[in-house]
Amino acid sequence: MRETTIIRQLRAGDPAGLEALMDAYLPYVSAVVWHILGRAMPLEDGEEVVSDVFLAAWDQAEDLRPGQIKVWLAAVARHKARNRLRQTGRTLPLEGEALEIPGQADPADQLARAEEGQLVRAAVDALPHQEREIFLRYYYYAQTMPEIAQRMDLNLSTVKTKLRRGRMKLKEQLTREGYVHEA
Repeated sequence: MRETTIIRQLRAGDPAGLEALMDAYLPYVSAVVWHILGRAMPLEDGEEVVSDVFLAAWDQAEDLRPGQIKVWLAAVARHKARNRLRQTGRTLPLEGEALEIPGQADPADQLARAEEGQLVRAAVDALPHQEREIFLRYYYYAQTMPEIAQRMDLNLSTVKTKLRRGRMKLKEQLTREGYVHEA
């Protein structure tokens, strides 16, 4: 079913629109939620967060735009998952699994990837706190620069500058370690 039809049905209060939305995006929303929650919560809590995302789409159907549903759902899913973690007193999983580079089947490749992952984690950890937070929000939690600026109470130009500086520092570190070669 096309997004415009789904949106029209949701706005009309037709449950078929919600069903079609869930059919199309349930795996995607679940992946976004579980990427943030990791193993920090029981399955039932994660499923409740996923349900809350679709309930938000039902309640806020006027905010949905064709071609933007996936982005909207991802933003709501990230927000709701983070809020659930905060409510339970847990923190976002920034250091470990969020920064791992997927391995290959070959053990030598897996070892090389693990070493690269450790190097990237160390390089990110070496960034000043604010640059590190901006870097992680942008690259690992897919927040937009305006969203980061608003949530961190910074100017958009400051976010752009700190993100650029963070990339430059990471490149320097990775070049020094021999993982990035200057062109």
